[in-house]
This record gives sequence, C-alpha cells and structure tokens, in this order.
Amino acid sequence: MTPIKKHWMLLLLLPSVLLAQLPDTLPPLINGMVPQTFDQLWAGFDPRLEPLDVEVLDEWEKDGVVLKVLRYRVGVFKGKKAMIAAVYGYPKGGQKLPGLVQIHGGGQYAQFQACATNAKRGYATISISWAGRIIAPNYSVRPANVKKFWEGNTEDPAYKVTTDWGAIDSYHAPCRYPKNTFTLNPPSESTIDSVPSPRNSGWFPCTMAARRALTFLEKRPEIDGEKLGVYGHSMGGKLTVLTAGSDSRVKAAAPSCGGVSDRKTDPSFLVDTISDAAYLKRITCPIMFLSPANDFHGRINDLQTALTEIKSKDWRMSCGPHHNHQDTGDFEVATQIWFDQHLKDAFVCPKTPVSKLKLKTQSGVPQLLVMPDNTKSIISVDVYYTQQGQIDGLRDNSQNTINRFWHHSATSKKGKVWSADVPILSVDKPLWVYANVVYSMDKPITGAGYYYGEYTVEQFNISSKMEMIDPSELQSAKVKPTLKSSMLIESFKDNWRKEWFNYKTGKWWLYTHKLYDPQWIAPTGAKLAIKVRSKEANKLVVSIDGYQAEVDLKGGLVESVSLSPGDFKKKDVAL
Repeated sequence: MTPIKKHWMLLLLLPSVLLAQLPDTLPPLINGMVPQTFDQLWAGFDPRLEPLDVEVLDEWEKDGVVLKVLRYRVGVFKGKKAMIAAVYGYPKGGQKLPGLVQIHGGGQYAQFQACATNAKRGYATISISWAGRIIAPNYSVRPANVKKFWEGNTEDPAYKVTTDWGAIDSYHAPCRYPKNTFTLNPPSESTIDSVPSPRNSGWFPCTMAARRALTFLEKRPEIDGEKLGVYGHSMGGKLTVLTAGSDSRVKAAAPSCGGVSDRKTDPSFLVDTISDAAYLKRITCPIMFLSPANDFHGRINDLQTALTEIKSKDWRMSCGPHHNHQDTGDFEVATQIWFDQHLKDAFVCPKTPVSKLKLKTQSGVPQLLVMPDNTKSIISVDVYYTQQGQIDGLRDNSQNTINRFWHHSATSKKGKVWSADVPILSVDKPLWVYANVVYSMDKPITGAGYYYGEYTVEQFNISSKMEMIDPSELQSAKVKPTLKSSMLIESFKDNWRKEWFNYKTGKWWLYTHKLYDPQWIAPTGAKLAIKVRSKEANKLVVSIDGYQAEVDLKGGLVESVSLSPGDFKKKDVAL
C-alpha cells in the first residue's frame, strides 16, 4: 500500500451567526401541515442544487485502485450543514466508468472492500456512512469514535471526523439522542419538524444522502453520469428501494434483504411517504432483488407482492433457500452480473424461469413445471417448498420465517421442461413453491458480500416467482397428503445437502431447519440419536436454539450417540 497524500480541509471559523444564516435545504411546513404523500415529502428538494463541499480525509492507492475517505454535504437543516462520510474508490486512470452507490445496513459500516473489489471490475463506488461508522486501512471509525465525535473533543486520541448530521439525528445503532428511534424520531430539537412528520424519520434524510451521492458520482470526471446504480443490504436494501424510487438517475438497482416488507400503517402519514410500497410503485429501472427465503427483514412472501407493484418490466430475483439475512457467493453475485448487464453491457442475465404448479395430477401429488432460460449453461434446476407460514395477510412470526424448512425436490428434464413432485404433509396448511436455476459462468467473479467478506464464484442463481397456494385450493384440487411423519430426520443420501446449509465456504459445520418442520415432530420422551464416524478422536457439537451438547468421539469407527434434552446446555453459539 503506497500512501499518496493526505488532504485536510481547512475550515474557516465563521461566527455562529453566519452559519445560522445558511438557507435550509427543505422548505418549511405550510400552515403546519406535514407531508401526506410522496410528492409532498419530496417537494422543494433538488439533489443537484447545493454545493457538495467535498472534504477528503484520507487517500491511498493499492493494486491500481485509488481510494479515499471523504465527506460531502447532504443539506442544511435548521441552519446547520449535514455532512456525510463515505469511502470512494475507482480504478486508477479509469474513464467513463459506471458509478455505484453502496449503502450499508443497520449496525454496519461504510467499507473500503466494496469499493476496492468493484474497482477491480471496472466500477467507481461510493460507500456512504449514514451511521458514521467506517472501515478503511488507516481511517476506521468505530462506535466509540462516533461518540467521541459527538462530544467534540478534538484533542482526544479517539476523536475522528465522520458523518455529522448537524442539527438533526439520523444516526443508527445507536441514535445520537436516547429518545430517538430512527424510524420515526419524536419531535424535538434534533428533528426537522417540531410536529410528528415523515421528515423526522431517519429514512428521509438518509435517502437524501444517497441521492446526493448520485450527484457526487455524476460530477466526477472519471464517471459516466448516465450509468449509475445503487445497492445495499438490510436497512441499506430499503434505502436502495427508496433511492431508486425517488431518483430517475438510477439506471439499475439491487436491494438485498430489504425494501419489500416495510409497509407501515401507523402513523398513517408514513404509508405514502416512507413505506416500501410508496417507492416500489415508482421504480422504473432494472432491479435485481436478493431475497433469502428465510429472511426476517425482506420477506420472500412480500417480494411476490413487490413484483406486482414495480413499474419496471426488467427484474430478476435470487433467493437462497434456508438463509436468513445473509447468503453465499453464488447468490450475492447477482448484484455484480446485474450491474454488468445494465451499466457495462458486459453480460446478459437469463430471464426469470417460468414455472407452473399443477395441483390436479393422476397421483394426487402436486407437480411444479419449470421452463428456464437456456441461453446459458444450466448446472441444475432445484425445487423448494414449505407449508410453514401464513397466507392470510397476517405478519409471519419467527417460527415460519427464520426457521421455516424448505423441502428440496429433485427435478427431471423432458425437452425444455424440468419437473418435480411436491409431496405434502397436509391439505390444511398453505403451500409455497419456487425453483432455483443454477447457471455456470464463463469466468469467475470476485466481489464483496453483504458483510464485505470477499467471495469468488463460478456460478450464479436465478429464481422463479413463488407459487402461494391456499389450503382451500389444495382441497378443491383433491390433492393427497402423501408425506408421512418420520423419526428419521436425515439419512445423508442423495441430495441431502440441498436441505442443509453453511454460509462459510470451506467450514465443516452445517445447519438445517428440519427440526422445525411438522414432519419430524418428536414424541414425548424422545432422544436425538446420531450415528457418526470420525477418522480420529474428535468432538461432536450439536446445537439447537442456543442450547449445545458436546460429545467426545473415540475415532476410527462408527459410534452411536444418544442425546436427551438434559444433555443440552444454554450457550452463546457462534458457529
């Protein structure tokens, strides 16, 4: 790593009276009436109007990539400037580059790794720190540093310049002031309006910050301002949807684990101003949804509704079965190929597979027919289904979202159609079914994942829409419940790994949600029996719901292990 130079902006010490005279970015409320609609909320805001006042806090170069930690102006609130910190990176010497805004999630950081890996693939990226936290080799800002910044003690060794929301509080995890909640801060000296208002929600100024980041990108000499994209994870996924739905400069978007489920109705003024639905229906750019099937924040059921709301006809989704709020590289890479197609014309993403669920079959067992786009080499077509969940519009609980089990059904191919049986346990429960098509790549892609760890993959995944079937439909079609309750949880034969998962490539541990499925309900007094073979002496660790049992193995032979509930002890399991 070769340091180039470090720039420190010399700020003029203007009298506070002059600072207070800066005109506010947002117009005042008219007759005290708060915005009730999208148009009212954004009236009077022009993301290109004000100067950016860019300050470069650190700059370095590594492996042909120029990286900077900087701040730019979001706007002026109550006469005080709000400056957001960010990491910016681009390939040295690059010209007419596509530009990306990367938005971190709750509790996360603006991160140089996203900028660095994107730069090596020909992108300029600004990773914005709406919460004030930053990860960079020589300029990291942790939560303790953020608090020191709030205190304003510049002589403290832990003090570092970072995001400054000025007169308002749009920080998160934690908010700056204890009574604030970010989602809708109560009226106070730290809010834009002195009455309950959608402008007091942290989502609003953070979306302003993302839109100003687009302005930053389009003004950079190395960037083609007509090729801008936005992506983010979790809360960053929602902010991605809010940005893409409010700014026509976004030419491609890729939200992950957010942006589809936040449909608040209380207070009512949030419905048409801050809710996901208010922005989804305004999205016209190509959009890729990354939606793990067990995610608690951006729920796969809600994604099906979102697809009916967006105006864009060019969309895809990539849904990892069993996963909650994180993914593996073959799903995360969907972001990369989406931007390659729409911002670089360097890829053609296969179309969404067409699927059709047949309820009326000769055997009485439902069958899913899948017709994938075969313009790229197909590795596999996999069908996943579950009967854990609600279909009546009520919010799912953790039992049927985070812990729902997705049965895997192997497919067979006839002509251009792949088919799989979908045997079920009950016709009194709803049914959800979807398919994943796994494609091979012409060459490997390396990127930074949801939590910025690097991955390199040679395949990617495109998902079908999910069929959601009410029990009355199953009964009307005379579907037969052919699955039987079983005491055998896993035989470890055939495609058993499709029903287990692991987020960490190369690690030995595996997870499954099988024990939550009614098919494997244990009778009273039952024990968990396992046959295990280890080459040498080792330790078997079994974890269930934060309880853990450990068994010493002799090694060299098949050993039978029997565990009762009393063998499991409460532990903080971090596998």
